[in-house]
Amino acid sequence: MLNGALGLGVVLLSGLASAVQSVSAQETVVLHAETLLDGLGGTLSDRDVVIRDGLIAAIVPGGQGAGDARYELGDLTLMPGLIDTHVHIGWHFDRATGMTHSGRVEESGEEHALYAAANAWTTLRSGVTTASSLGAAVDLPLRESIARGSVPGPRLLTSVRAVNARTGGPEQIRAHVDRMAELGADAIKVFASASIRDGGVPTLSQDQLDAACGRAREHGLRSFVHAYDPESVRRVVAAGCSQVEHGALLDRATLELMSEQGVFLDPHVDIVFRNYFENAERFVGIGNYTEEGFAQMRVAQPRALKMFKQALQVPGLKIVFGTDAVAGSHGRNYQELLYRVEQGGQDAMAAVVSATSLAAEALGLDDQIGRIEIGYAADLIALDGDPTRDATALGRVLFVMKGGVIYKNEGAGRVRELP
Repeated sequence: MLNGALGLGVVLLSGLASAVQSVSAQETVVLHAETLLDGLGGTLSDRDVVIRDGLIAAIVPGGQGAGDARYELGDLTLMPGLIDTHVHIGWHFDRATGMTHSGRVEESGEEHALYAAANAWTTLRSGVTTASSLGAAVDLPLRESIARGSVPGPRLLTSVRAVNARTGGPEQIRAHVDRMAELGADAIKVFASASIRDGGVPTLSQDQLDAACGRAREHGLRSFVHAYDPESVRRVVAAGCSQVEHGALLDRATLELMSEQGVFLDPHVDIVFRNYFENAERFVGIGNYTEEGFAQMRVAQPRALKMFKQALQVPGLKIVFGTDAVAGSHGRNYQELLYRVEQGGQDAMAAVVSATSLAAEALGLDDQIGRIEIGYAADLIALDGDPTRDATALGRVLFVMKGGVIYKNEGAGRVRELP
C-alpha cells in the first residue's frame, strides 16, 4: 500500500502530466526558428517546423507553415532533443540517510518508483528526450507509465538486469538474456570488466561474452558492455557486441579495432567522476565506494580524458553521448557534452550529432528519433544560444517538446503562442 505522502506524490505527478499534455491539445503545431540544427550536422535558417500527431509533418520556409498553434522561438536555437545512451534513472539518495540507495535503508517499491519518476522529469526538462537506463527492474513500469503519458519523462529504454561474472557460464548467460527479453528489455547490459574502482580488469571470458552478445542478437537486441581495458574490449569486439561503455584505459590500437568493426564507444570522461567527487560523503562506505576506490577514480579521470582525445583522432570511430548518470547527476547530463568540447577538444557540431542522430543509431532508433526530418518524432528542444558556437548553450534549455507535447516553455517572453 502507498502511504499518504507517496499516494500524494503519484497524484501530483499524474496531474502534472495531464496539465502539460493539455498545452498541445491542438492537432497541428508550428514552431518557427531562425536557427535550426538538424541533428545530422546541418544548419538551417528561418524555418517553420510543422508538427502533427506527434511527428514532424513538414519543414518549410518561415511563415509558410499552417497550424492550430504557432510558437515563435525568436533567436533560440531549435534542435533535436538530446539522447543519453547510458543512465541509471532510479539511482537516488536515501531520504533517511542522504546516502546513495544501497538497500541498507528499507524502501518500498512505490517509493523507489517515485524517485525514478522524479529523476525522469528532471532529465526531460534538462533537454534529454530519450534515455537508455542500464538498468533496473524499476525501469519497466516507469517506461510504460511514460509511454502512456501518465508520468512525464524522456522516452525510456531499459536493460533491466545486467549480465555479470555471477550470472554463470555461457548457458546460464543465454538463459539470463532470454529472461530479460521475455521481461521486455530493450537492450542487454553486460559487465565485461571490474569497476574502475577495482582496477577495471577483465571479468568475463570470451565464451561468456560470445554467449551474452550472441544471444542478444538472436533476440534482436543491442548489447552495451561495461569495459575499461584493451583485453576486455578486444573480447567485446570479437563477440560482436554493440557498444563499449567507459573504455577509460583503452589504447589507440583497440580504438582502431572498434572503428573497423563498427562498435560504438560511449566514453564517460566528466560528469560521472565529477558527481562522485562532489558527493563523496554520500557514496563512501557503500559497497566498493571506498577511499581507495575514489583514489582509483582520481587516477582514472585524466586517463579517460586522454583516451577520449585519442578516440577523436580515430577515423570512423562512432563516439556517442552517454553519462552514466547516477544519484546526484540527473538533469546535469549536458555537462558531459560541454566538457568534451571545452576540455576534450571535440568539435561542437560533432558533439551535437553524437547526442542526437548518432546516439539514435546506437540505440537502433535512427529511423524514428534524433533528427529534424519529416516523419520523425517531434522530440525538439530550443536553447538560449547556438551550441555549435557556444557549447554552454546546452545548459540553457528553455523549451522542450517530446512527441509533439510541450513539457517546458520558459522563454522569458521570447517563446510565445500565437492565436
